[in-house]
Amino acid sequence: MDVSQYLEIFIDETKEHLQTLSDQLMILEQEPENMDTINEIFRAAHSLKGMAGTMGYKRMQRLTHDMENVFQEIRSGNMKVQPELVDVLFRGLDALEGYLANILDSADEGTEENQDIINALNDIVEKGTGKAGDKKEQAGAVEKDNVSEQQTGPLYETISISDYEIHTFEKAKEENLNILGITVYLQETCILKAARAFLVFKALEELGEVMKAVPDVQDIEDEKFDLNFSLIYFTKESADTVKKAIENVSEIKEAIVGDFKLPKTGETKSVEQQPEAPKQGETKNTGAAAVQKEQKSETAKKTEKKNSKPAVGRTVRVDIEKLDVLMNLVSELIIAKNGLVSISSNAQNTRNDNSFNEQIEYLESVTTNLHESVMKVRMVPIESVVSRFPRMIRDLSKKLGKKMELHMSGEDTELDRTVIDEIGDPLQHLLRNSADHGLESNEERVALGKSEVGNIWLNAYQDGNNVNIEVRDDGAGINIEKVKNKALDKGTITPEQAEVMTDKEVIDLLFQPSFSTAEKITDISGRGVGLDVVKTKIEGLGGNIECRSVVGEGSSFIIHLPLTLAIIQALMVELGTEKYAIPLGSIQTIEDIPLADIKYVQTKEVINLRGTVIPLIRLDQILDVESTGEEQESLTVVIVKKGDKQAGLVVDNLIGQQEVVIKSIGSYINCSKIISGATILGDGEIALILEVNTLV
Repeated sequence: MDVSQYLEIFIDETKEHLQTLSDQLMILEQEPENMDTINEIFRAAHSLKGMAGTMGYKRMQRLTHDMENVFQEIRSGNMKVQPELVDVLFRGLDALEGYLANILDSADEGTEENQDIINALNDIVEKGTGKAGDKKEQAGAVEKDNVSEQQTGPLYETISISDYEIHTFEKAKEENLNILGITVYLQETCILKAARAFLVFKALEELGEVMKAVPDVQDIEDEKFDLNFSLIYFTKESADTVKKAIENVSEIKEAIVGDFKLPKTGETKSVEQQPEAPKQGETKNTGAAAVQKEQKSETAKKTEKKNSKPAVGRTVRVDIEKLDVLMNLVSELIIAKNGLVSISSNAQNTRNDNSFNEQIEYLESVTTNLHESVMKVRMVPIESVVSRFPRMIRDLSKKLGKKMELHMSGEDTELDRTVIDEIGDPLQHLLRNSADHGLESNEERVALGKSEVGNIWLNAYQDGNNVNIEVRDDGAGINIEKVKNKALDKGTITPEQAEVMTDKEVIDLLFQPSFSTAEKITDISGRGVGLDVVKTKIEGLGGNIECRSVVGEGSSFIIHLPLTLAIIQALMVELGTEKYAIPLGSIQTIEDIPLADIKYVQTKEVINLRGTVIPLIRLDQILDVESTGEEQESLTVVIVKKGDKQAGLVVDNLIGQQEVVIKSIGSYINCSKIISGATILGDGEIALILEVNTLV
């Protein structure tokens, strides 16, 4: 039973359970008597324990088992939730996330035992319940439960052995192997019986070889047994060593291990206490050793696989109804294709233009719907990214000694999966910035007449073909003079520039690399690698960021992101003999500007468009495209916008609006910051897609 094939599912579900634990622990800290929350945490810990056990991650299993024990006592009313317990549970959650990080990196959970957390959990249980002697009582119960077993003899003695199988015993004797009988009893509370049995087999594989199982191996894997199963086992180890290895698996009540007495030649043992005899006339059971060998080889493969990073792909969970829509559209696509084939292969070669045009329109309609459906499939709620931030703000609150709350809205706003994967770090930087730089200390807020508890808002909402994410706080706002003085000290700006800079231009300095106003470097901020990283990442996703601030009232950072990075609406333009695409979402207007209207400001071309001075960008010069050489009385200018900045892109000719599929161009050209990708046009030509954020 090779479980490596389930690694990707395990990782996805573990992430969900860890997020559930984080969310519910946050609620538990505020509402320690909330039984719904307590039950939810217990279920998440129990599920994690079972999953980790099935995958063979014993350290993860042990930690979640102890967390589960704590909540079992709380559910039973034997103890109450204390603040110290919540802190230890958060430490346990961090340890589990550490295990998951190791698994993502190497498919192995690592060697960290986290014994201090386990001891702290057990101490809290003992103090809260006074049940330090529980283990002794449980051991006595197990001993009592098995009195009848000892009186009637071990259950493994009832395993039947055919004459055909005797030769395997003789061979084991020749190799000086111990032939042991084993009966394993599971706890009555065990839910995943097959998983426990698998772990027993796995532990035994390291010490020897299972010759036979009752019920047979397949039935055990299919969970077709009660709370016990018996084995005949060949090993060089002692019975005590084997017994300890089995009982090291959790939820094992007891393992009875002893010498298995071989029947005399011609005799067979009968099954008296087992409800089912081995199936298929023992032929299948004779192959049990082969099954175990196969499992051994699978285990070896898994061990080999652990040495390399697991191939965990980026997945998206899709509603089955969305897949049904896709299937229907693909079937319509096939119908449209067949219609075109039929027209093209007309025997009389008589072309019916009406039929042909109808099929083309039908095909266009289907492909448009297909595009929309695929986009919906790729869309993921932003909740998957922002759900970890309440815990982060809680930890920052304790670390900084500031009281603060995070208010989130719009978590159901959807973004393309490729954008979701990249947006987490920028948002984390902005939230840490608000917590550390934005919010004042508790004493300062009270002195200013504000609430002692600072507020940070994280709002997401859709705006046309874009999604806006706003991070806002009610702190002190940005000190313009402080930023300006810091920029002067660093030599970023000159005194002459400082005198004429607007507040907006000063705030934009915060996005410069290595720029920080922090007086000292801490593990939270001060290294100047925050906002410049945010800006670079956001612009790399085809979006932009703007900042607004009011002194004494707070600051707001607004991120504008495209809904998808795969297929966009674009304006196709010509420069000389080459074609380029400009994303439609960045375009404000298209203007025909007479040459006489072009003015110069500091040697740069500008136009005055309805009271706004807009700089002109000659694309043919930037992209080194040969001009057509024709003198024109006016210029075709595409006005584009990035935040509150505008620019006019001068082009030779307009082709029209078109839906384009973005293809990566990798490192084939050097000016990758100006070109965001390429697309293939209908006639097979390649058109480069311009990156407006870099141009403006």
